[in-house]
Amino acid sequence: MSVHKDVKKVTTHVLQEMKNRGEKISMLTGYDFSMARIIDASGIDVILVGDSASNVMAGHETTLPITLDQMIYHAASVVRAVERALVVVDMPFGSYQGNSKEALSNAIRIMKETGGHSVKMEGGEEIIESIKRILTAGIPVMGHLGLTPQSIYKFGTYVVRAKEEDEAKRLIHDAKLLEEAGCFAIVLEKIPAKLAEQVAKSVSIPIIGIGAGNGVDGQVLVVHDMLGINNEFSPRFLRKYNNLYEQMFSSFQAYISDVKSGDFPNENEQY
Repeated sequence: MSVHKDVKKVTTHVLQEMKNRGEKISMLTGYDFSMARIIDASGIDVILVGDSASNVMAGHETTLPITLDQMIYHAASVVRAVERALVVVDMPFGSYQGNSKEALSNAIRIMKETGGHSVKMEGGEEIIESIKRILTAGIPVMGHLGLTPQSIYKFGTYVVRAKEEDEAKRLIHDAKLLEEAGCFAIVLEKIPAKLAEQVAKSVSIPIIGIGAGNGVDGQVLVVHDMLGINNEFSPRFLRKYNNLYEQMFSSFQAYISDVKSGDFPNENEQY
């Protein structure tokens, strides 16, 4: 009997049950009402309102420019569409690093103004104070280790992280630290599959991978990437489940030609 099929509402507790039973967790990003409604209806477990909205919705090169207000706008739109999935909201760059009091008040704003169920934060030991403070307010926190896109300028590249032993040890250390602090799950991005599997086995909370192999407890992809709407982005870890770019492009061209030729609207399409 699968946990996934039996629940009316996915909670952090349900995700823990899924890990305990060895049942994989499915997670996709969502940024707007219409798309989130379809994703939720499909039976997804978790919808991440990612700061990747900065790239896919707003056209920025990195996730850094998106603001707290913009994240709240996207998250509130998603929450209005969702009946079943757990909604996780990314805390944007600058909203939690360095000042744990500010981090808490920003997390509270996200929870109050979006109706979301939890927040996600990038980093380990360096942000642990902010994580602990947010958790003391009863706000669930999902961690994020490995490639942390908000730190792109520190690393200078989006290459695979934690290939060296030092970084791998630190990653395991950080994962245990996040678990001890009380995080309910951790995203591992773009790290070697063996290391990701090791992390998933060494902590009891769910580990969700993106470019982290199959030995983890679940997977997340950016919805515009897996649907093939963004056709210029194809890293090795991405499986494209559709080619919506082509389908949408040809639909728009057909519409243009029907309008130009006078074929649209026809007699049945007018009053």
